[in-house]
Amino acid sequence: MTVKRRKLHTDPTAPVHDRHRRTVGEVAVRNPAVGRDRRRTSIDPEALAVDNPGVEVPVHASPSLALLGGSPAFAADLHVGKPNIGDRKRLMARFEGILERRWFTNDGVCVKELERKIADLLGVRYCIAMCNATVALEIVTRAVGMRGEVIVPSFTFVATAHALEWQDVTPVFCDVDPRTHTIDPSKIERMITPRTTGIVGVHLWGQGCDVDAIGEIARRHRLRVVYDAAHAFACTHRGRPIGGFGDAEVFSFHATKFFNAAEGGCVTTNDPAIAKKVALMRNFGFAGYDNVVHLGTNGKMDEFSAAVGLTNLESLDEFLAVNRRNYERYASGLAGCPGLRLYEFDRRERFNYQYVVLEVNPVRAGITRDELLAVLHSERVLARRYFFPGCHRMEPYRSYFPNAGLLLPQTERLSERVLVLPTGTAVDVRAIDRICGLLRTAIARNAEVREALAREVPADDGRPAKGEPAPPRGRRPSRPAEIARLRTRNGG
Repeated sequence: MTVKRRKLHTDPTAPVHDRHRRTVGEVAVRNPAVGRDRRRTSIDPEALAVDNPGVEVPVHASPSLALLGGSPAFAADLHVGKPNIGDRKRLMARFEGILERRWFTNDGVCVKELERKIADLLGVRYCIAMCNATVALEIVTRAVGMRGEVIVPSFTFVATAHALEWQDVTPVFCDVDPRTHTIDPSKIERMITPRTTGIVGVHLWGQGCDVDAIGEIARRHRLRVVYDAAHAFACTHRGRPIGGFGDAEVFSFHATKFFNAAEGGCVTTNDPAIAKKVALMRNFGFAGYDNVVHLGTNGKMDEFSAAVGLTNLESLDEFLAVNRRNYERYASGLAGCPGLRLYEFDRRERFNYQYVVLEVNPVRAGITRDELLAVLHSERVLARRYFFPGCHRMEPYRSYFPNAGLLLPQTERLSERVLVLPTGTAVDVRAIDRICGLLRTAIARNAEVREALAREVPADDGRPAKGEPAPPRGRRPSRPAEIARLRTRNGG
């Protein structure tokens, strides 16, 4: 059946929320599954394209690839995660209130309201807002008493490892489950040494770690457990909201996250002692005027960030609906494409679909992940290689332990195969259809693509170049005996 699409209102002087509201009814008819939620918000995913002309209409509808002499498919760069923006009028009203109160930081009205609302949403007793998730992880590392060595996946954003190293805690890299991409509990115990004090799991792509297995290991070995939940806001694991697992969890509200506060993060916990310590440490250790009772730093969220967070929290259902729509469009557009596997989510759980993750099998596709990346970049589709090349191949860790990869076969494999595609409210279905077409064309013409790329400069693989001077090695921390043996056997 053909659906007649009316032309979107594009008056540039009209308020954004008014332009979007005009199309909500139409979308609700076409997509009743999400129409119920959309009527509560002022943003319509189809109308959002009006504010993003660079991603709405391809420059060329031809399947010709820019890498092979064609023109780029898009007129402007298409990013993996442009910021989602809620109701602008409500946001500006909150900004006006902040200016009127002249209270910009130090636990203002907006910060306290955001903390209460997030705690309610996640079903936890305590939420402590932070300036960003990295500082939050650094503070919670100290708050729960982690020191010595802490086991952490290498297949994660490097900030997870850096937050530990910054606190003089050695990250011990563990491999991940090939299906879920989260830390593999069956590999954790062999990494434990007398110096191990904790485990940091990462709920990658919003997929919860195996918290039961990790918890059991931690109890047997008397370890603390913290979860990096940067990807997992508004997600569930076994029917429970992520946020209350382990000793504490850390969320990111960075601009690229589907729920953002422009910049920021938070720590959530059900432990009152941890909550009290984290709150002290994020504010220089102050407990009232002129009364410093603990070591601390400045980890506070400001009022303007909290205002963005509150406004976006009101549009959370809308953002979730758009992300799911985009994910399902990719799934449909790439179904049966040789060598491409879309990361699958358990439909019994709630996910935010913040990331559209592909695994590229180079044998079946006839083309590597990096070659597909080059094709997309030439079309101005700025897909990303998450989390290439793995934390263990980044400094300072690759200098400390150059052979750590021998214990991380799944991490190494995923680092060479994972490709993350653009999504969010700045990406419409026409852009997704075009991206899927580009991927299919690149695979169908893989021999031509590889020949064209053979003339290009090779991409950096994350390893030191031949003849490159060795970086400063600094402190070489103690590590598990198994890694030490591998270093000796391989001349490390």
